[in-house]
Amino acid sequence: MSNRDQIHKFYTALSAGDSNEMVACYHETISFQDPVFGLLEGKRANKMWEMLLSKNTENTRFTFSGIEATTEIGMAKWEAEYYYGKRKVINKVKAEFKFKDGKIIEHIDTFDMWKWTQQAFGATGYLLGWTPFMKKKIRKTVNKKLDRFIEKNPA
Repeated sequence: MSNRDQIHKFYTALSAGDSNEMVACYHETISFQDPVFGLLEGKRANKMWEMLLSKNTENTRFTFSGIEATTEIGMAKWEAEYYYGKRKVINKVKAEFKFKDGKIIEHIDTFDMWKWTQQAFGATGYLLGWTPFMKKKIRKTVNKKLDRFIEKNPA
């Protein structure tokens, strides 16, 4: 399977809500990073996707485009549309990948954190979402949620 196909398979699985198929695209020593969770490695990165997809509703939608890949690196654009509590969030993400042994070994998602906090938290996100304090608080909160999810779902 080509690296481009591997990225396509990953996002097709995301769109279908299939975290197992997503994780099958990752190398066992995966390194994932984004503005919300920070750096996650190995099984912790895998569990993050499982946790996020376990919260999918009929109002959750993922789309992807612009997949490009060489033998070493790849990129794609994807968009998540979902509700964070009662607030609708549309998050536009740029993804970059590195590959090893035919699998994704590094995955870095970038997006406008301040824009995300404005959508997710309203006025509070607008006023504070750009601050290091708010970013740190969000990262700490989501990683605690991930810890609890892993404790309840260790396998």
